Amino acid sequence: MTVSVDFTALLHKAASGKPLDSHEAESAFHAIMAGDVDPVHLSAFLTALKMRGETLAELTGAVQAVRHHMTLLPNVPANAIDVCGTGGDGLKTLNVSTAVAFVLAGLGVPVAKHGNRALSSATGATDVLEVLGIPPTDDLILQARRLRDNGLVFLAAPQHHPAMRHAGPVRKALGFRTLFNLLGPLCNPAQVRHQLIGVFEGGWCEPVARALGALGSQSVWVVHGTTDEGGSDELTLSGTSQVCAWEKESLISLKIDPEMAGLPSSPISSIRGGDARTNAEALLALLDGAQGAYRDTVLLNAAAALHVAGRGDIVKSGTIDVQAFHRNVDLAAESIDRGLARASLDRIRGTIDLPIHFIASTDAGRS
Repeated sequence: MTVSVDFTALLHKAASGKPLDSHEAESAFHAIMAGDVDPVHLSAFLTALKMRGETLAELTGAVQAVRHHMTLLPNVPANAIDVCGTGGDGLKTLNVSTAVAFVLAGLGVPVAKHGNRALSSATGATDVLEVLGIPPTDDLILQARRLRDNGLVFLAAPQHHPAMRHAGPVRKALGFRTLFNLLGPLCNPAQVRHQLIGVFEGGWCEPVARALGALGSQSVWVVHGTTDEGGSDELTLSGTSQVCAWEKESLISLKIDPEMAGLPSSPISSIRGGDARTNAEALLALLDGAQGAYRDTVLLNAAAALHVAGRGDIVKSGTIDVQAFHRNVDLAAESIDRGLARASLDRIRGTIDLPIHFIASTDAGRS
C-alpha cells in the first residue's frame, strides 16, 4: 500500500502544527477510508492532529469523507432521530442511549440508533442488543422494514462503515482517543437530521453542534455531563450537564441539573454497568418498571430527546422551561409504565427469523 503525494503533503502540514482546512481534511480522510494510507503514516497523522488539537474544519471535512464511504439506509422518515454517545468517558455505565431508543419508539418517535460494540466502555450497544436477541445485520431491506413497521432500527457501525476497517488496527495500537472517536455519531447511515449526541469532552460540544449544523442537521443537542468521577457522554444525575444546541439554524448553550427535570441527584456509581449479560438484564428490568437511578437517567435523556425530536419543546427564550421539562419526563415515564417501551423491544425481536433465547444462547462477553 502506498501513500499518495497529496496525503504526504497533508501529513507534513499537520506534523508542522498547521491546521488543515475542511477540503484538505476531507481529502486526507478519503485516502484513509480508501485504504491508501499505510499504518505508519496514518499513525503519524492522527497523532499530529491529536497533539495540536483537532479543529472544527478538520472535523467537518472528516465527517464528509466518512459519510461518502458509508452504506446508506433507504426510505428513512424525515423526523427520525438518533441518540448516541461517542463513548470514551471511561465510566462503564449501563446502556443509557439504547434504553432511551426503546422509550422513544414506544411513544411513536422513529429512531435510527447508531451504535457499536464496546470500545472504552464495558458493554457497547451492539453487545447488549445481541444478548437481547437483536443481532447486528447488514440487510438493508430488513433494517428499513424495522424502521417503517416498528419505528426503531439499530444500525451497527461495522455493517455501514466497512471502510473504517482501514483505520481500525492503528486506532487500537495508538490506544488514545483520536478524531475517529467523534465521527461515528456524526455519520449516521440513516442521515437523520435530529440527534442527541453525548461527547466525552465538554470542549467538543460546540464544534460537534456547529459541524452538524453546517452539514444540514435540523435539531441537535450535543451534551456532556459532569459527574463525581469525571465527564460523561450523557446527561447525568451526578452533576451539571453542558448542552450546545443547534436549533433553527443557530447555536445556543444551556446548563441542565437533574432537579430541573424533577429528578433526584445520584452518583455515577449508581448506574455502573458490567458485561453484556448484566447490562441486558438491567435494561429489561428497566423496561419492566424497575425504579432507581438507571430509570431516572434514562428519563432525563429521553426528555431531552423528545425536545430534539420536536415532541415537546423545553427551551423558552434561550433557557430551559422547567415545567415543560417535567412534562417530557412524565411522557417518557409513561412509555415505560404503560409497557410501550417494552413492546417496542418485543416488536423488533419479532422481526428476526431466529428463535429468541434470552441470554442463554448468546456470547454475552464478546467485545
